[in-house]
Amino acid sequence: MAMENTVSTESNVVQEDKKLKKDLTFIQLLFLSLGGIIGSGWLFGVNAAAATAGPIVFLSWIIGGIMVIFIALTYAEVSSMIPRSGAIVRYPHITHGSYTGYILGWSYLLSAITVPAIEAIAAVTYISAIAPSNFSLVQQGVTVLGNYTSLTPLGIFIAILLMIGFFFLNYFGIKFLGKWNEYFVYWKLVIPTATFILLFLLFRASNYTTLGGGLNPIGTPFIFTAIPSAGIIFSYLGFRQALEFSGEAKNPQKDVPRALILSVIIGMIIYTLLQIAYTGAIRASISDLNPFSWGALATQASAYSSSPIYTVFINADIAGFGAWAEILLIDAVISPSGTGWVYLGTSTRVLYGLSTDGYYPSSLMSVNKKTGIPLFPLILSVVVGSIFIAPFPSWYILVGFISSATVFTYIMGGVSLRVLRKTAKNVERPFRLSFSRYIAPIAFISASLIVYWSGYITLTILMFIILFGLPVYIIYYGMKSFSLDSIKAYATGVAYWIVMGITFYFFYVDVIVPAAANLGNGIQAPGSVFNYFSILYPIVVMATLIVTLLIYVWVPDDRKKEIKSGFWLILYILFMLFMSYMGAFGPYVTPLAGSAFPISPVIAFPYDTFLVIVVSILFFYFAVSSGYDEEDVQAILAEQGVPLKEF
Repeated sequence: MAMENTVSTESNVVQEDKKLKKDLTFIQLLFLSLGGIIGSGWLFGVNAAAATAGPIVFLSWIIGGIMVIFIALTYAEVSSMIPRSGAIVRYPHITHGSYTGYILGWSYLLSAITVPAIEAIAAVTYISAIAPSNFSLVQQGVTVLGNYTSLTPLGIFIAILLMIGFFFLNYFGIKFLGKWNEYFVYWKLVIPTATFILLFLLFRASNYTTLGGGLNPIGTPFIFTAIPSAGIIFSYLGFRQALEFSGEAKNPQKDVPRALILSVIIGMIIYTLLQIAYTGAIRASISDLNPFSWGALATQASAYSSSPIYTVFINADIAGFGAWAEILLIDAVISPSGTGWVYLGTSTRVLYGLSTDGYYPSSLMSVNKKTGIPLFPLILSVVVGSIFIAPFPSWYILVGFISSATVFTYIMGGVSLRVLRKTAKNVERPFRLSFSRYIAPIAFISASLIVYWSGYITLTILMFIILFGLPVYIIYYGMKSFSLDSIKAYATGVAYWIVMGITFYFFYVDVIVPAAANLGNGIQAPGSVFNYFSILYPIVVMATLIVTLLIYVWVPDDRKKEIKSGFWLILYILFMLFMSYMGAFGPYVTPLAGSAFPISPVIAFPYDTFLVIVVSILFFYFAVSSGYDEEDVQAILAEQGVPLKEF
């Protein structure tokens, strides 16, 4: 269809988008992404990764980096076409409508709004190594994932103060944030690079051959488990910053794609070399690691758990290394804080983007004229992130969940690209991805595998939380946009919450509690897990399908496509729940247990991974075929002020 012109009267979305100041250069976009990549991940990720998979885990960084590059490539083209702040949550709405857009936006919001909190937690945890004994900042906590270092009430208070500092750095505007961040990223590049060079001076080949069982002592599947659960993907996810701030770039069509790809490549080189050097520099002779096991690096009451790289240098007994350890403590505040204030800007723009699509109140879309910042979303991000710190004060606990929640939304990168290739041929593409028909499904498969590898407990909790958002869609968006009957909307939403709440309670009692009781061997009670899955999983499936069908029946005929275009996503979520139980990363494995891979699951590795790949390919083409047709996409693009031209 050839569009004559964009709509003559600009929508509120376009007017608010125009208030965002276009100040960011290529270097600033690149450094925003690098600032997101090089944060707490380099301080804790190499330790958590070694604890999860042992010495061979450097392969996890390479595999994870390559997978993220495929994902970033798909977003590089889409972002060059439609540069928008809060971009990732806005593209699904354009290609698949509100149901898909809301579910993925809700998931993305869960991760974006909590990352500043996890970076504040990381900074406080690291500097705890020099805190006076009567001002303890960390303590050992017992969770289903093991015994992990977490913050004390004093540590939580200091972390919240850091969150407030992040607020002011964002409040003074994007130009100030971009310039401030640029200075700090130079530091953040130099320190990790110098660190892995110095660590190589402590390198012991025996750490890869004899210490703790050789090169691959824990098992090949844990190479893949480490990617989502040990901070590897969490570190790489910073690439998205250039994408999220694209609406405030001077030349987004050319600069954003370059910043996305280059940031991941630089990050992969730094992290892989750092992991190799750190693993080789560990000293098993330190008293609190005797007897030595890789899992003890993260789960035991060890100095490695709270300040891993600092601990290596402080025990090196080489002149000058102690001084470098003190520099690391300074960086332990700078690197996570630098990532924290960037991600606070991201969560602000995610809320902004979701409100532009109508999922949340329009007050969250208002841009401050003086600073060019969406002020209400910024305040809300700080408040929610600060509240989140208290019940989850551990880097090791949060990182796997946040990674999976974010990567789940990345399944749309390749899907949106292929839909827009068919329906938006009249939009200029400064960056056009070659071989997109192959790269797009690979990106979808990569995102699916990363989520699947996160393990049964993490994935099931994530999917429950995502599905818990459906009643909000019914009650708020459904009543406002579809004029749904209020009684039907509230009754359906509340009933679904009750069913899901009861189901999650039994999941907690029958799965999480037995898992915590069997942390020593990494194996849960199979009978209890089987009872949960065989009885309550069908209830989750039926309740979710019924709610989706009710929404489809109730909405006006001319809006049914918004729900129909999301059917594939609901089925995809339910499939991933099913595979999380059946596969090798299922209920018989506790992530980060640090033990040998346990008893055989229903579908053994690597056959489970092959099955996820095959079914993911089918879901990819299902998702592409479910996208909006050309007329609908053209209308949305015109309304949002995207420049269109005649075919």
